[in-house]
Amino acid sequence: MYHQANMISKDLVAASSKPLILSILAQGESYGYAIIQRVRELSGEQLEWTDGMLYPVLHRLERDGLVTAEWKGADTGRERKYYRLSQPGRRALAAEKNQWLTVHNTLNKLWKLKPHSA
Repeated sequence: MYHQANMISKDLVAASSKPLILSILAQGESYGYAIIQRVRELSGEQLEWTDGMLYPVLHRLERDGLVTAEWKGADTGRERKYYRLSQPGRRALAAEKNQWLTVHNTLNKLWKLKPHSA
């Protein structure tokens, strides 16, 4: 299956969601919509997350103890659930970073190689 050059595959979006969320929360607590906006901004609008993609990942991270959540009142008067990185979440982020850097560096080396002639 081929994808347009500017489309990120669903598999890659799914695989990268955990490290992206943990990295965003390492910068400070945030709520769902703000996380979606931050991902869009950081990716140059190449990653378009939806609520249906984000919240199951956030709930899994919370269940796994990697993030904590707290309901707080917003300026609008509505309650928002704010997520914060926990200490185990910081350790998980360090592990994710190492794994992604290994994959990135390996691909980078391969892509810089000249193709073998047949």
